[in-house]
Amino acid sequence: MDHAADLPVILHHFDESPFSEKIRLVFGVKNIAWTSVRISRIMPRPDLMPMTGGYRRTPVMQIGADIYCDTQCIIRELERRFPAPTLFPGGNAGLASASAMWTDKSFFQNTVNLVFGSLADKVPQSFIEDREKLRGGKFDVAAMTAAIPQMRDQFRAHVGWIDAQLAANGPWLCGSEVSLFDINAYMNIWYIRSSLPVAEELLAEFLAVRAWETRMGAIGQGMRTEMSTAEALEIGRSATPQTREGDDPHDPNGRKVGDLVDVRPDDYGRIAVRGRIVALSAQAIAIRRHDEIAGDIVVHFPRAGFLVTPAG
Repeated sequence: MDHAADLPVILHHFDESPFSEKIRLVFGVKNIAWTSVRISRIMPRPDLMPMTGGYRRTPVMQIGADIYCDTQCIIRELERRFPAPTLFPGGNAGLASASAMWTDKSFFQNTVNLVFGSLADKVPQSFIEDREKLRGGKFDVAAMTAAIPQMRDQFRAHVGWIDAQLAANGPWLCGSEVSLFDINAYMNIWYIRSSLPVAEELLAEFLAVRAWETRMGAIGQGMRTEMSTAEALEIGRSATPQTREGDDPHDPNGRKVGDLVDVRPDDYGRIAVRGRIVALSAQAIAIRRHDEIAGDIVVHFPRAGFLVTPAG
């Protein structure tokens, strides 16, 4: 019999990943003991893919035979399992959660173009080819380099919003305590700072952001230990999924537990993961699948930013 409380919280990530940094910060805020499984920045990932069903964006959280994809889904599950301290002090859960649609999409695309446009010929060809497969289109470093002036303009506008909010509300974006809003907004600041020497110049005028950046960096990453990808796969294979079945009576498309569906991101990395619905709600969907290597697995996805279609 499985005992969910005894299963380690495993994060499949790589240290340079800005989306993984979000989750590492959540571990820090909540002082969670977690297990780090370092994956390669590019494919293949032979021990992870059997568990995700082909989903290849980073990070992925694993608890036994339950696999959580996308930071939205991971953060929601961590808040459920480790409610104190909350990521939503004083409320603001809706606004803080919705901020990911800004930080992870338009702000991130602006930031990633600025990073790789600035790195230019330092970007390995193997990385470019991998990201072209992930994007389903050209990863055009030359075009990113040409667009640097515009990307700097836009990055400045985004950071200006954060600075204005901090100046009015500080020391955190929602007031006196750190929240998910801070974690989402910090991701792209961290990415620039850890990737480009020019970050100091880009952030120099934003005094409130720079002080906040120091506070964010002091949060830490919780209690981290390391594990191999092979060990994590064996944990998944030996466990039984813990997710309980649950229908959504208000699902606008009438989906039910047991329906066979494909789930894929709506922007990039549009690889469909197929399985039968175990549980669904307005914010999440969990599907059960069987893999010859990983065994019986339940894979969890958010609803915002993902497409769910009948398999057939």
